[in-house]
Amino acid sequence: MDIGLRMGSVKVEQHNPEWETIARNTIEQLKKILKNTAVDIQHVGSTAIKNIRAKPIIDIVIGVSELDNILPFNEDLKANGFFFCGQIHPEQYLYVCGHDDFRSHHIHVVTYNSKIWNDYLNMRDYLNCHKDEAQAYSELKESLAKQYAKNRDTYTAKKSEFISSILQKAEIWRKGL
Repeated sequence: MDIGLRMGSVKVEQHNPEWETIARNTIEQLKKILKNTAVDIQHVGSTAIKNIRAKPIIDIVIGVSELDNILPFNEDLKANGFFFCGQIHPEQYLYVCGHDDFRSHHIHVVTYNSKIWNDYLNMRDYLNCHKDEAQAYSELKESLAKQYAKNRDTYTAKKSEFISSILQKAEIWRKGL
């Protein structure tokens, strides 16, 4: 199965159950490398949401007790195809899999049980339990992908209001469980 996209480009595809297998295998590989440094590792992002369209890039979030605990593993991670990109967003490190300007995986490292950690899981779980909202998100992604196929930054920015709304609902929903 082909996964991945060129940097900056956007294409969404129908959900593929193989994404879950790829994510599970990646998580197992990361657990072997990181051992107890990773408090938890989860498949997140749109490829983890059933029945919606997604960019064919696997998103994984690694929860660590202290953000910098991951840094001593950079050489081992690189040797296994996980390339350190730095702190792209506050309180989060990014690793990618791929070559040149092609990316198949985004590995987000955050502090376990932080707001960022919880947002990743809440959005995934909420949309997996709320099919109508998941479908609305899928339709938005498909529409934006057609409009901004060569501009991932704009594609991402145009989704932000919807994502913020879902995160608010998801946090309330999670507290009610």
